[in-house]
Amino acid sequence: MTTHTGPPDAALPEVLRTGMLARVEERLRGQLHAEHARCRAVDPPAAGMVEALADLVAAGGERIRPTVLLTGYLAAGGDPAGGPAVDAAAALELLDTCYLIRRDARENAPLRQGAPTLHVRHAAEHERNGWCGDAQGFGVGMASLIGDLATALADRLAAGLPDAARQVWHDLRIGRLGGSYVDSELSSRYLADPWPAGCLAGCARGCGTGWYALQHPLLMGAALAGRGDLAVVYQDYARLLHAAWRVRGFVSGSGDRDWYGDLLRELLLGGEDPDRAERTIGHLLDRTRRVVAAAPLTIAWRTELATLATRLAAP
Repeated sequence: MTTHTGPPDAALPEVLRTGMLARVEERLRGQLHAEHARCRAVDPPAAGMVEALADLVAAGGERIRPTVLLTGYLAAGGDPAGGPAVDAAAALELLDTCYLIRRDARENAPLRQGAPTLHVRHAAEHERNGWCGDAQGFGVGMASLIGDLATALADRLAAGLPDAARQVWHDLRIGRLGGSYVDSELSSRYLADPWPAGCLAGCARGCGTGWYALQHPLLMGAALAGRGDLAVVYQDYARLLHAAWRVRGFVSGSGDRDWYGDLLRELLLGGEDPDRAERTIGHLLDRTRRVVAAAPLTIAWRTELATLATRLAAP
């Protein structure tokens, strides 16, 4: 592939990515609409499961994983009209939705996007109707089934990906399960490190705090664009950005919103330590910029990857 060195069109990356993200939204709506129609035809009561998932997906969010994947894909020279990249991005969003559902149930979170979480909603339905059994257990079970539906639909989208991208998908599916398992065990045993020291040391172990939102989407984007040579660049970029993201999450409290998390931050970031944390984030972002500056990409996309890193690690 020829690398262009002329002056970048600063608006082009955002325009191309925005257009593809719009197609991802269409793909998500179409997939859920088709599944809802199928359920209505063959098993009408099950349509409620699809409706609950569709509402959660439609509530939106930052769509970080699709954004990262499409940035990596387009930066690698991927065709903006390519359908597989859209399918892959939609699959990532559905898979992440499953993990949000399961995390909400595990942590008994009351709200998601300003609305009652799925397990809370179904537990309340159970209580209102006076059904037999445990209402909370029913709510968690129903939410888990909706999460399973999200995963099944994601796998359906990923099934048609080219071999290299599908292998990244399989690695992501299994790796993220392992990362979540280990994180849950360490947290339950009070062995989880609140300060992301392991990330700062260059940890390559997946976790649920950002690693799978960065490395695998980028690698999948490179695979879809036929640029396997970018794997090392994207891995180095993801590792540094993940560390910056973890530090930012710790400083802002996004990972631990309870009093215990506040206490840990006060103890670990007392006095001048918040400034030290900001300097650490800045140092990590400088290193990501150096990684992309040396990458075999166009100037426009090197700039865009640096901008994306700054945006994800912003306060």
